[in-house]
Amino acid sequence: MPKVALYNINGEQIGVIELSDAVFGIEPNEAVVHEAVVMQLASLRRGTHSVKTRAEVRGGGRKPWRQKGTGRARAGTIRSPLWRKGGIVFGPKPRDYAYHLPRKKARLAIKSVLSAKVSAGEIMVLDQLAFTEPKTKQMLEVLAKLKVEPKVLVVTADHNDHVQKSSRNIAGVKSLEAEGINVYDLVKYDRLLITKDAVVRIEEVFS
Repeated sequence: MPKVALYNINGEQIGVIELSDAVFGIEPNEAVVHEAVVMQLASLRRGTHSVKTRAEVRGGGRKPWRQKGTGRARAGTIRSPLWRKGGIVFGPKPRDYAYHLPRKKARLAIKSVLSAKVSAGEIMVLDQLAFTEPKTKQMLEVLAKLKVEPKVLVVTADHNDHVQKSSRNIAGVKSLEAEGINVYDLVKYDRLLITKDAVVRIEEVFS
């Protein structure tokens, strides 16, 4: 079982915690992680792009000239895709880019990133993280004492409003509850700061 140091919010090591091999100790699958990131980025696309077809372009109700006798090619409308300012053929229309990976692949991707972070020493476990009120200054002090880089993902067991509000104004810091953990955020942020209770919650879900 992989072991990592356990810290308190004062930056002091107070022990060691063992992590589950099934979640934090597998061989990372980079291909599946890539698939999961692409899937999440696709779901973030708004898909509001749109062009007008020949049926939507204004004008063109009258045949521009008679069928025969002019010496010019036959034409039925000035809004033909062949004409300047005409409609667009097979152009982009509003669509939803979201799709889903198979459940086993999605779980494997998360476990792969968590295992890679443990191997790289990019995960730090806290015994607890709670504030009596939302204060950005308190979160900055905790991060400074733990000596973590500014780009850090903070994960708590449950939704903690005070922690999230204390984190959201700090550039490069994001706070999530354990249920909201995802591959994109794990890959995006250099360090993972996670509470002991959140570790237990994640192990229960992904073991």
